[in-house]
Amino acid sequence: MELGGDTKAVLLLSAAMFLWALLLGVWKFRQMDAAEDGLAHPYVDVAHRAALLYSFALLLIATFVQLSGWGVLVNLLAAGALAFYFFAAVAGYAFHGWKRDTDNQFRRPVHGMDAFMASLIVAEIGGWLVLVAGFLDAQVF
Repeated sequence: MELGGDTKAVLLLSAAMFLWALLLGVWKFRQMDAAEDGLAHPYVDVAHRAALLYSFALLLIATFVQLSGWGVLVNLLAAGALAFYFFAAVAGYAFHGWKRDTDNQFRRPVHGMDAFMASLIVAEIGGWLVLVAGFLDAQVF
């Protein structure tokens, strides 16, 4: 089976996210090993878990990209929107884990957090619905 360039791009994003998850796991382990209570900072833990989950979510997205009836550009824009926010979320979690500045980023949100979250919701749900519609168009109807 020949994979489309859009599918290959999303698979590479999945591979990068999985590698990031593995590296975050090393960081998490080091913090757990050094801590009296055996726990890493909550946001180091969240970053590690989120990266693992997002790496597999990107595999699901790659499958829908490959089976979509839409063109490469539409698939890349939809999948890219999802991937952008996945990577941004993990980066934000890792930043808070590195700074050790909070255990809840919504307690004292930075300026623009509401707008960022609204754009995340629109991009992730919208991007996913575009890919599902492309799958339905090509594979079901």
